[in-house]
Amino acid sequence: MTTSNIFHMNKLTEHFFKASIGVFTQFEVAMTIDGSDFSRHGLVKRALAAGEIINIRRGLYCLAQEFQKKPISTYSLAQRIYGPSYLSLETALSHHGWIPEAVYTHTSVSYRNSRDFETPFGIFSYQRVPQLSFFTGVERRTDDNGNIFFMATPAKALADYVYLLRLNWTTIDEVRASLRIELEDLMSVTHSELNELTTNYSNSRVKRFLRGWQEARLS
Repeated sequence: MTTSNIFHMNKLTEHFFKASIGVFTQFEVAMTIDGSDFSRHGLVKRALAAGEIINIRRGLYCLAQEFQKKPISTYSLAQRIYGPSYLSLETALSHHGWIPEAVYTHTSVSYRNSRDFETPFGIFSYQRVPQLSFFTGVERRTDDNGNIFFMATPAKALADYVYLLRLNWTTIDEVRASLRIELEDLMSVTHSELNELTTNYSNSRVKRFLRGWQEARLS
């Protein structure tokens, strides 16, 4: 970023740049920028027009790339776009290296209604999966730039997958044939994790799948 850009940036852009906050909400603007609602709305509008900030979805913004002190993490962004949520399904399986295919839609699970968002950072899809404890089998992770995100374990991602696709899988052979997951990966999941997940879902298809997985580990 040039010195000229620093001196001529919008007051709102300058505030979040100096605070090292790359992603922010309309509420955070209201809480940290002095003035009336009308004047703050004007600052947002002018910063958008100048290309200094980007509208991710209604009420959620980020600094344009030239003003970011660290890269925007799409994993971290997923929770900000629609939460509470955690990354799951093919996104989680790809992240953990369990499936060979590249995944271009960021897919999460939420206990709110299912929704999709088309953003400048790609498509973010959210699916509702009923369960007893929402964050069972979800890991809080931090990337190399200090961005925090919530990621399902591979086992939880598969349980969510079975629920949403209404699959009647009862053996891990069906998983391997459909998703090309290595047997070594499937067998690395502990009995205690599978048992915890089994009690967390009320759906009969998911329970049958997880119990079949447990039996395969014991055989």
